[in-house]
Amino acid sequence: MVFEEFMDIVSEAFGGLTEKQTGQFRMLQDLYTDWNSKINVISRKDIGELYSHHVLHSLAIARYLKMAMPAVYEELRSPAGNVRLLDIGTGGGFPGIPLAILFPGGKFTLCDSIGKKIKVASAVAASIGLDNAVTVNARAEALTGKFDFIVSRAVTSIENFLPWTKGRFSRGILYLKGGDIAEELGTAMRKFNIRPGSVHIWKVDTWLQDEYFEGKMVIFFEGKGSF
Repeated sequence: MVFEEFMDIVSEAFGGLTEKQTGQFRMLQDLYTDWNSKINVISRKDIGELYSHHVLHSLAIARYLKMAMPAVYEELRSPAGNVRLLDIGTGGGFPGIPLAILFPGGKFTLCDSIGKKIKVASAVAASIGLDNAVTVNARAEALTGKFDFIVSRAVTSIENFLPWTKGRFSRGILYLKGGDIAEELGTAMRKFNIRPGSVHIWKVDTWLQDEYFEGKMVIFFEGKGSF
């Protein structure tokens, strides 16, 4: 997917972007291509699909918020917003960096325990002038403070992931996950006594009609960090 195709999809889904946001998105391809040649954070066979497989996939969280939580979405889109978000296992900056570009009203902390990956995320964020995101080389369990939302992109099984979020959020978790999750999700819900009505699943391919997104979902866990 070329940049112009990406921007057509983003403009249709989220409305007009500022010149700064457009420029930041445009810079991602060259930055990640360069960094990926030195530190492999994206499959080398996949780097040519950066905008489709990585940036748009990250923005599926934004599309879900617009549909399911419009008030939160509007606060995040406003520069006056003050929503705190933690990206656990951000790797090279996904989903945190694309979301931070789109959401100037979000205050993002991008966390990863692998130093070389957070080095890439830090460098990319600095290069595009992303002033509403900070990066931290640490395990999520070692962080202090609390966030409104946690976001993440399929870093591990749901059962393994939820304990990392304990006590870290007040409003919910937005987790990008793919595959047949029924058994995995059911096991985690039983283990952590999660109410069925507090878990919401949205299929990404209802927005992005590309075979790559078949079976990919945004899972929203609402609650107050009691896992």
